[in-house]
Amino acid sequence: MSDKLEAVGAIGQAISTEVQKVIIGKSHVIDNVLINILSNGNLLFEDYPGLAKTLMTNTFADALGCDFKRVQFTPDLLPADITGTNIYDAKKGEFSFKPGPIFCNLLLSDEINRAPPKTQAALLEAMQEKQVTIGTVTHKLPAPFLTMATQNPVEQEGTYPLPEAQLDRFMFKMSVGYPDRADEDEILARRIARKKDDVEVETITDPARVVAMQTAIEDVFVDPAVRMYMVEIVSRTREDPRVLVGSSPRGSQALLKTSRSAAAMRGRDFVTPDDVKSVATLAVAHRLILKPEHQIKGLETDEVISDILRQVPVPTV
Repeated sequence: MSDKLEAVGAIGQAISTEVQKVIIGKSHVIDNVLINILSNGNLLFEDYPGLAKTLMTNTFADALGCDFKRVQFTPDLLPADITGTNIYDAKKGEFSFKPGPIFCNLLLSDEINRAPPKTQAALLEAMQEKQVTIGTVTHKLPAPFLTMATQNPVEQEGTYPLPEAQLDRFMFKMSVGYPDRADEDEILARRIARKKDDVEVETITDPARVVAMQTAIEDVFVDPAVRMYMVEIVSRTREDPRVLVGSSPRGSQALLKTSRSAAAMRGRDFVTPDDVKSVATLAVAHRLILKPEHQIKGLETDEVISDILRQVPVPTV
């Protein structure tokens, strides 16, 4: 195993430890966020208010040492409020570009589904191509750039469903979930002990090192049999009779990238079928659209992926 990949695991563990100072009892969620970051992907949290989605994003930004910006999505938010705009300079007699908050390493798009689709769509180019086009000029975003978005379930009042094209650009979709009684008691105990709301988080890395870690993931070996296992999982989403729209090729790309990151986080330089299984639901389920009759019955896309994972033969490598 190369020194670069060993460093990925070590730094990842250090980041996880720092974040767990703030986020109690959610080590599996924290690990999955790290996998997403190492895969250079965008992340969507869907959960009810008050479950530490925003806090987790803030804490990761501190631990990563990355430039962090937050945009609170509201019904009156305009695309230019995110991307920036050209402003006329009367003294110079010309327009100059004023960057918006999207020009950062880590953008928190808070309650993204509170904004109308036109504003949500302003993120599309940035999420996929890491750039923003204003007028006829294209502006590159700093590296690394990724969006961590939070949304409330669409049944909540005042929310707009994310367009399929945008949903497909999120590498992972996950939820934080409620803490159990023991973890919630620990949250209160730690708050009493520190006598303040804020938790001190040590900066573990910096943007250049994050990019280096993302690059190192490319050295993780994927056996052809494991690669075909990924292809088979994604292909079956398009053949399942309960599914109206299956996963796009972005789903298989996400499965590849996140499986490699998961392997590196676990101290290996090769991907196993278990790595693929561990990320399959997070990477693929949100890309599916179920047929209306199955939506009415309450079927979830997570269940479809679980069924597919049970059905697809696991390769021996």
